[in-house]
Amino acid sequence: MSESFWIEPVAPTGSPVPSVDRGEWISDWQQVYARDIIDSPLISVDSDTSVEDACELLLSEDIMCLAVRAQNQDANSPSYAGLFDFSDVNAFLTLAATRHTFLPEFLAQNPKIDGIVAAARAGRVPVKLVSDLSEKNPLKTVRNDARIIALLEVFAGGAHRVLVKAESPDEPFIGLVSDRSLLSWFHSYAQRTPSFYEYLSHPLSSLGLPSLNIHSSVVAASSVASVLDAMKLMSEEGVSSVAVVDEESGALLSAVSVTDIGKIVVPSESNQILSTPLQQFIAQIKVFPCRLVRCLISNHLKEPDGSLDGADKYPVYSISPSTPLSYTMEKLLATNSHRLFVTRESGLGTSPVISPSYSTNLTGIVSVVDVLSLFARLADIPNVDPTRMQRHRRASSASSHSSTSDLDIIRSRSSSRTSTRRSPRITPVSPPPVIADLH
Repeated sequence: MSESFWIEPVAPTGSPVPSVDRGEWISDWQQVYARDIIDSPLISVDSDTSVEDACELLLSEDIMCLAVRAQNQDANSPSYAGLFDFSDVNAFLTLAATRHTFLPEFLAQNPKIDGIVAAARAGRVPVKLVSDLSEKNPLKTVRNDARIIALLEVFAGGAHRVLVKAESPDEPFIGLVSDRSLLSWFHSYAQRTPSFYEYLSHPLSSLGLPSLNIHSSVVAASSVASVLDAMKLMSEEGVSSVAVVDEESGALLSAVSVTDIGKIVVPSESNQILSTPLQQFIAQIKVFPCRLVRCLISNHLKEPDGSLDGADKYPVYSISPSTPLSYTMEKLLATNSHRLFVTRESGLGTSPVISPSYSTNLTGIVSVVDVLSLFARLADIPNVDPTRMQRHRRASSASSHSSTSDLDIIRSRSSSRTSTRRSPRITPVSPPPVIADLH
């Protein structure tokens, strides 16, 4: 796989960003507190809470992440051992569905997975064992007086959320800030800062985004592949979603994310959903009705492949190197995606085309973390590397266990988005759901 690289952000003319503008931006960013853009309350569970109950809480509270309380702690001053989110749910479900393939040698070399399998055989898996099973959900914290710059440092390393401490060291954290919340703040900042808005109007091809021109950067699954195939790909490739491409034309249809898995597969009454073809599964994933999405589609896309007339269709995930950074940010926010596919086509609405042999004209993927990493570079933050965590996940997966798949894969970073919320029912029936089936 090609290594990512960074170049200094430049304007379309090739001249560097004016230092006077960048200095003003950094000064503004240093005045904003991380606590002022908290977008999620801190909801926690005991470390011995079952995985089933933790999944149900994620769904019933309609939240993206839970904090797992540490064991043997002072009740008046709680501390946390880790986080649990839909990436961990997907990793656990995949483990549940493929546990019969694990050899004793593999379990001996992977004590965490061995512990989960042993707990499952005993009849109950505590959430502490599954916290950050995906290796995508590390526990990151910032002080109560931390500013925007501190958030950029964390997110530029590949993390997706940060816990903000309370003002008193004896009190718990006050909430979570996601990378999406910070991206939204920068979008708002551009609306009131003309020089920054002008910078965002530059095309992606003129900026130092690491994903562009990396051809081996998309994890794709055929539309006739199963839901379980997609789950395996996400776990094995260390990504939070996979592109779904048409079996015959190779055209991009949609994407399946770990959040979709958590919100649709977990509440399912049957593990038969795991064998559902992706073309049927994505039909269940509803597009959030959003006026901005309709505006973006009607103004920019040649092919109306989204929610135009109130009917739910697959969202459009493609942009091109000529797409302005401002439009890219708006589309990430409006579609609730974490990543967008980049294609060579000049038209913003042309979907990446992948032939039956999966030869592609995709030039890469641009993610929320990529954009925030660009701003981190503007702020002169050292050691910016948004791919560091992903490289670690892939190395870990390759060195431990990989399942065989008949899917054609193009390695990548992934696109993430959420689906509409489903009923948080995890009651075992016949045939039993995957979670219960592990026991």
